[in-house]
Amino acid sequence: MPMGHTATDQADTGGLTATEHRLANGLRVVLSEDHLTPVAAVCLWYDVGSRHEVKGRTGLAHLFEHLMFQGSKQVKGNGHFELVQGAGGSLNGTTSFERTNYFETMPTHQLELALWLEADRMGSLLAALDDESMDNQRDVVKNERRQRYDNVPYGTAFEKLTALAYPEGHPYHHTPIGSMADLDAATLEDARAFFRTYYAPNNAVLSVVGDIDPEQTLAWVERYFGSIPAHDGKPVPRDGALPEVIGGQLREVVEEEVPARALMAAYRLPEDGTRACDAADLALTVLGGGESSRLYNRLVRRDRTAVAAGFGLLRLAGAPSLGWLDVKTSGDYEVPVIEAAIDEELARFAEEGPTAEEMERAQAQLEREWLDRLGTVAGRADELCRYAVLFGDPQLALTAVQRVLEVTPEEVQEIARARLRPDNRAVLVYEPLAAEPTEPTEPTENEEAAK
Repeated sequence: MPMGHTATDQADTGGLTATEHRLANGLRVVLSEDHLTPVAAVCLWYDVGSRHEVKGRTGLAHLFEHLMFQGSKQVKGNGHFELVQGAGGSLNGTTSFERTNYFETMPTHQLELALWLEADRMGSLLAALDDESMDNQRDVVKNERRQRYDNVPYGTAFEKLTALAYPEGHPYHHTPIGSMADLDAATLEDARAFFRTYYAPNNAVLSVVGDIDPEQTLAWVERYFGSIPAHDGKPVPRDGALPEVIGGQLREVVEEEVPARALMAAYRLPEDGTRACDAADLALTVLGGGESSRLYNRLVRRDRTAVAAGFGLLRLAGAPSLGWLDVKTSGDYEVPVIEAAIDEELARFAEEGPTAEEMERAQAQLEREWLDRLGTVAGRADELCRYAVLFGDPQLALTAVQRVLEVTPEEVQEIARARLRPDNRAVLVYEPLAAEPTEPTEPTENEEAAK
């Protein structure tokens, strides 16, 4: 049976609790009871994302997310979707820089099915992985790239800004979608080696949250996952550390068919899991978190130079986080006008700091977002996995908001002064393509008659 467990103290957790267990093969299991509704969420995080990929083989982590839904030893083809949805459940998977996750929300009496399905593909996916499924999902991912990145306005902005913000060779320099060339170059053996390296129980965290019987749930987990062997060949991820400040402004101008000019920027900010990162989150919330923020009030309401203005935080644990600024211009206003106004507001904020009202509103906004995530069984399961994989302790998920509420206005002002400055950002400027001049045409007979 599982080896050992820990439980949270209920202080500052809103009454939420979680227990952690570990199987002999290294699989970490986190359970959280919630009997308000007769549903249970299963979430499985693998400690692998695009930061683990090597040059020439980008996109493998995301490709494998798709391959995990293409059948395993006991479940053929599209069977995973069919069984879960046929049982009244929902499911999906996602890939990021730092992890790949898979999740189901099931009626309570169908929990065992979800656990069996996840264990079957963890333990036996290679039995079903062949050239046909590889080629099929390669085409799916390439089409996803076309639809979400290459063929939509501003679609490649995230990819371009990430490449600017993180230098060549950095593990976060490329995004999880990968490149078309690398997707074409990936072989079946590449995929098999990737699975053997990263899809092992000792490289995963399983959380189960909701209307569960912990003892029965653990028995099912041991039954279905316990015999899957561990794998110890995972390479150490490349170091993602960088200087605190970029040291200059990186800039790229993109001329594309976009509906309006745009200014986007990425500021280098502290790593996730630190008090400084929480302070940065509050600073960006005051500055650009919604229609009551400083930048929205200045650019959209007062100056009317923009139709949208937002500033948010992309939290990253293995590299500096990114403060993500996104402004779409109004009418014929030029980007330099908007950029000057942004720098003026950032300088004022660094000089004055947040007001008491702004601080209270920002903390309340982040607290509400935290409550929204933990208020559903699926959201809580995901957060428990996140803190277990990235920070080693799932219990931190239940007290994260308390740490945000403890941040002082002085800390928020200091992070703004130190980091939200022109020499610490990568900038992307979108300029619409000029309309093609049209050749004058000869009037038709009807047009001549109408004169």
